[in-house]
Amino acid sequence: GGKVLQVVSAIKTDTQTLDSTSWTDISGLTVNITPAATSSKILVLGHITTSSSDHGHIRCVRESTVIGAGVAASSRGAVSGYMNSNGHSANVVPFVFLDSPSASSEITYHFELECNNGSAGYINRTPNDTDAIYGSRGSSTITVMEIGA
Repeated sequence: GGKVLQVVSAIKTDTQTLDSTSWTDISGLTVNITPAATSSKILVLGHITTSSSDHGHIRCVRESTVIGAGVAASSRGAVSGYMNSNGHSANVVPFVFLDSPSASSEITYHFELECNNGSAGYINRTPNDTDAIYGSRGSSTITVMEIGA
């Protein structure tokens, strides 16, 4: 037990702009893994380079279940990370979670983003995306590892 049985990873190097106040998939940050046994655990690792013209949120989802998020309270939602920017900077939202899906069929993991009050959210770039060194672009990743029981 405790050995890495398989690893699946994806990297997003292009940019994406989202302006939805509902949860929307971040394209390119989806992976599928088929565990060898229902007793296996899945270690989910990710980092999302993100910014916003206002505020926004990031979360990780297994199929349709949010994982590794905080606890919702009243109008405060359960999220994995936050984004906010001053126009010339982006944030890196790290994510690490040991999941117990209890499945031996294919499982999909992905990241989603929502924006506050109709503001725009950006992946792998700053809000201004200025053609200067301070407007550099980043990458985002998701990696899942099956850990044998």
